[in-house]
Amino acid sequence: MILTISTLIRKKRLPCYALNRLAAQLIFIALISGCASDAPKPLSSERANQGYKAKPAYNRPYKVKGKTYYPLASATGYRKRGIASWYGAESGGKTAMGSRFKPAQLTAAHKTLPLPCKIKVTNLNNGRSIEVLVNDRGPFHGGRLIDLSQGAAKKLGIKGLTEVEVEYVEN
Repeated sequence: MILTISTLIRKKRLPCYALNRLAAQLIFIALISGCASDAPKPLSSERANQGYKAKPAYNRPYKVKGKTYYPLASATGYRKRGIASWYGAESGGKTAMGSRFKPAQLTAAHKTLPLPCKIKVTNLNNGRSIEVLVNDRGPFHGGRLIDLSQGAAKKLGIKGLTEVEVEYVEN
């Protein structure tokens, strides 16, 4: 006849304190066995960058003001809300992709979206939205999600800083 734990307890062959001790030991063994495997080894910087080697320089990790940024491999599914700013002719001559910056065009700068990609930017204050080409890196000022060209900011009705939603658009 097979005796179960509940039968042993009822027949007073296995006192409750012994059952509690047995349960505590089983839990302890289960917890310790999870610690028996080796911890995963962090990727060396060489191995971490292997996936970027075949990409153009503007889609590889880069460092600005001591912080390293890792461009996304794909923008599919990207959707985020944050603060947008805009920049005009004072920003300089060339984009991260090497093309000449033209303030009147509908372009933008983003820290990690793959270059080039098309996004939809919606001004959450007035509901206006446009599609722009991300062809530059930035903004590198605290708390900002995206820098829009002067032309894009004008179409969206942005003067200064504004809360926006950024969404990737399939090309």
